[in-house]
Amino acid sequence: MSPRGGNSRPKKQPRPRKEPMAPSRGWPGPAGGQVGAMDPPTMWRATTVQACGLWPFAAGSGAPMSGVPLGQHIHTGATVCGDPLSWFTRARYISNPSLFMLGMPGLGKSTLINRMLIGLSATGVVPLVLGDLKPDYADTVRALGGQVISIGRGMGGINLLDPGAMGAAALKIGGNAGQALEAEAHGRVLNMVAALITIVRGRAMDDHEQAVLSAVLHHLRERTPPGRAPLLPDVLKVLDEAPDRVRAVTLDRGDEARYRDAVDPLHRSILGILDGPLGDTFASETSTRVNPNAPAVCIDISRIGEADTQLTAAAMLAAWSDGLGSVAASHALADAGLTPRRWFFTVLDELWRPLRAATGIVDRIDALTRLNRTLGLGDAKITHTLKDAESLGTEADKAKARGFVERAGMVVCAGLPKAEMQDLGQIVGLSQREIELVSSWSSPPGWAMQGEREEPPGRGRFLIKVGGRPGIPIRVSITDTERHLHDTNTRWVQNNHPDTHVANPAAGTAPAAGPVPPAGGGVESVPAPGPDWRKA
Repeated sequence: MSPRGGNSRPKKQPRPRKEPMAPSRGWPGPAGGQVGAMDPPTMWRATTVQACGLWPFAAGSGAPMSGVPLGQHIHTGATVCGDPLSWFTRARYISNPSLFMLGMPGLGKSTLINRMLIGLSATGVVPLVLGDLKPDYADTVRALGGQVISIGRGMGGINLLDPGAMGAAALKIGGNAGQALEAEAHGRVLNMVAALITIVRGRAMDDHEQAVLSAVLHHLRERTPPGRAPLLPDVLKVLDEAPDRVRAVTLDRGDEARYRDAVDPLHRSILGILDGPLGDTFASETSTRVNPNAPAVCIDISRIGEADTQLTAAAMLAAWSDGLGSVAASHALADAGLTPRRWFFTVLDELWRPLRAATGIVDRIDALTRLNRTLGLGDAKITHTLKDAESLGTEADKAKARGFVERAGMVVCAGLPKAEMQDLGQIVGLSQREIELVSSWSSPPGWAMQGEREEPPGRGRFLIKVGGRPGIPIRVSITDTERHLHDTNTRWVQNNHPDTHVANPAAGTAPAAGPVPPAGGGVESVPAPGPDWRKA
């Protein structure tokens, strides 16, 4: 009987719902391949009332649900969410809002980062891609309504002596806080000029040269009219003029010869920058400043040639310095109550390229990125293997580069060789099963039958490690929108023929047989459901 005296009727339960599953040629094998030729079983979804007799066979997944939806747990099928900022601020899984990603090329590393950019942007976080080399992120930033700045020969330049957003914020804030921000801007400019000289020389600057350079920058700032930033050629003029402030740090004691001996190496290095391959990019005014109010920013340096390692490394470091300076300016304005607080997520892709540019450059990267936690800044550093750090010139540089991995809150692994995983296990702690799983993803695809294209077993698969916790293996499937925004295979498509991929890139004529490979680093795509979904 019901409380009102009527007949009690059982609550009507919804009918079990049949869930479609992606078509498959066979069961997934232990290495991500396929075994046999059976179709997968049909999946059904029901409530615990309807399927009460089956509950002993269910198991909880324990997958984290805080942050950007990344993909499905490979073993349980549960949705896995995560990103460095959410896991640091809300979930408190990690103590440092940073991510370090390693993996072989073509397995979808940048596709996963693009997903994080889109998801974080929806929560109000500002993505900053400081040096897009391919480009992998420019279209995504445009779709988010952000700012894309192109840098290259004849396209745009960066004035290293321009304090940028930090200088403008210091003037706006004023007082002691403004002076402190101005001093920080001076130090950032000094570090960037020193980094550029390090790249050109192939070794770090001497200590007395940095003192001379700092005195020159102070002198230029005092005599440059408001609203204008000095240029790198102005440094040479000051060295020639030899003002008292500069002479004092050289300990010349009134001897012209001693002064020239102290400043001539610095003078020659700056001349080498201006008259060498870097002059067009760093000798003039900044072509486009970073907009501190943009919802996303991408500095595109993809027009710089692959072989131009010096210019690539210098442009990346300059972009990082400018972008992180904008972050510092934003927080200084928020501290003064002049603007709302904003949080940022930076992407440092292809990290191996600036690391190999010159001995000591790892110090500059370390100085630019070490204090991200105190700056309200999350970051993602991406490279291929730990061997990128081992190839550095000195043992000190190798240790500092390995420290990038040790300090990362999240370590994400795509397919890597077994030896590489064993080396990584000494830093982050990997079980033998995790080593075997990730190394299986680095295997090449099987031999295709009848011209069909086989996917590599590790494409779209990642292992997320946090401290000593067991790793979370995930499988990422991208949407059609993501696939159109991120295509790393555009150079393998004939003009005006988007559905034709070239089989012989040297000849450029014969189209590839079989289905068109998916874009976006090859991560599996999710077709829209419909009546012909199984045939998609």
